[in-house]
Amino acid sequence: MGLNLGFVYEMGYYYHIFFRGGAGMKNISIKKNFICILGLLLMFLLCFSLGTCGVETAEKEAQTQEQAATYSCKEYPLERNGIDLHLDCMEAEGVKDEKSILLVHGVTYSSHEFDIDYEDYSLVRFLARKGYAVWRLDIAGFGQSEEVENGFMPDSDYAAEDINAAVEKISEETGQDKIDVLGWSWGTVTTGRFAADHPEHIGKLVLYAPILSGLGKTEVKEPFHHNTWEHAADDFQRKEDKTFDHTITDPVVIELLCSSSWHYDGESSPNGGRRDLCVDKAESLIDLEKITVPTLVICGDHDPYLDYDRVNKVLEDLPEGSVLEVIEGASHVAYIEKPYHRDFQDRLAKFLLY
Repeated sequence: MGLNLGFVYEMGYYYHIFFRGGAGMKNISIKKNFICILGLLLMFLLCFSLGTCGVETAEKEAQTQEQAATYSCKEYPLERNGIDLHLDCMEAEGVKDEKSILLVHGVTYSSHEFDIDYEDYSLVRFLARKGYAVWRLDIAGFGQSEEVENGFMPDSDYAAEDINAAVEKISEETGQDKIDVLGWSWGTVTTGRFAADHPEHIGKLVLYAPILSGLGKTEVKEPFHHNTWEHAADDFQRKEDKTFDHTITDPVVIELLCSSSWHYDGESSPNGGRRDLCVDKAESLIDLEKITVPTLVICGDHDPYLDYDRVNKVLEDLPEGSVLEVIEGASHVAYIEKPYHRDFQDRLAKFLLY
């Protein structure tokens, strides 16, 4: 969007009438006031135009950086409780990674969701370009980890120990004593419990879309959740007619997330975590007072799963250096929403890196 030249021409026309057309505007003070107002308006339009161009330039630069970058990904063998767990690490080639971060998924779909490889939506690749070795774990029974016979077994406490095993493995492989950890949705419950019990290897903690309390008491009878294409797309914002709001979510992103969910997670996922979540809304799921490391709580303000009364008070219980970030208009999937994903990335990087 450029400078509004039509407006400038119109103001020039009035200047010609007043000053050269004999309209009787002879008072010097009026002339000076007119010139001052015209100058201020022109400055405002110029600043607005430059600001808009700056946003467009930043978007193009982000996409250019993503297109120019190359990445390497390696899997690391990990076993706990006799079950093989999927743990991988992605790095940006040519970028010196001095820190590691572990990303932990939610209750139905696994860690592939963090790597939507389209334009600059991938959270994994964004963090890799920022100098992180980015690790992803699939909890037992999820995604590429080994299947479990009992879907209720990998509940929140069980998953917290899977996370601990992964962090210890990362520390062993990298020689780094402190690993940053990000959990999303149910992953905030599991990482929150891990952080409370095993703070020794954590640098910073990120609770993204935190499920701080129960979602409402519902009996979960089946040990495995039946996954569908439609369910995978449930978190995307919709319009009043129930169709997807493509001003918020790119249809390509929806397609990629659903297809990768079908590919990696298949028709079922363990329900132990879901049973933990489907309890009374008054029941606390994360004991924030037990967390001793700096923590970022980040979410959208249009997330149907969150208790915002609790969210808005998190800093009362978290340690010094913790931050609360609420993104206006964003939902449970803010990290891949068109108007919000760069804001999400920027706020996350600000906390982790500065």
